[in-house]
Amino acid sequence: MIITRRFQKALAPLLLSLLLFVTGCGTEPPSRFEQAQQESSQQKSGQAVAKDAVQGSNFNQFFPKGSNGYKGIYTQEKKGFVEAKLQREGKDVAMLSISDTISNPTAAQKFQQSRLQIAGYPAVEQGNTATAVLVADRFQVKIQSRDPAFTASDRQAWLQQFDLNGLAQLQ
Repeated sequence: MIITRRFQKALAPLLLSLLLFVTGCGTEPPSRFEQAQQESSQQKSGQAVAKDAVQGSNFNQFFPKGSNGYKGIYTQEKKGFVEAKLQREGKDVAMLSISDTISNPTAAQKFQQSRLQIAGYPAVEQGNTATAVLVADRFQVKIQSRDPAFTASDRQAWLQQFDLNGLAQLQ
């Protein structure tokens, strides 16, 4: 009986350790969120940026140069898009951007019924704070006010400072 008790006392921790080892080494199936992430990152179609989209760095040359106390600071550059802050006296007054609508063709549709033109290109006002033009039926050039003092007429004037004709040649 003494041997059996000693054996039981030694066997219990051994079995518990074995049980923990076996269950701890098992693989758990991925959660539904992990599985969705894996599937979406492996997809080749339906990506956010079209394969033929222009590199964002190619758009930089068409942005207006800073003048009269204004300066542009590039904040984002990726395939199909580039964005810059327009600052005056260190304060953000507007965001300037160029995007390639080849990645989002519906973005160009809002220009089809436009009666407004800027520098010969169809333009739209988007709410009270944004103005955009469509160049060569493909590139959207947009200015968004970040300061109430930066008005629709300011946005239109700055849109004309972009090299829109040069941008139209980029294809």
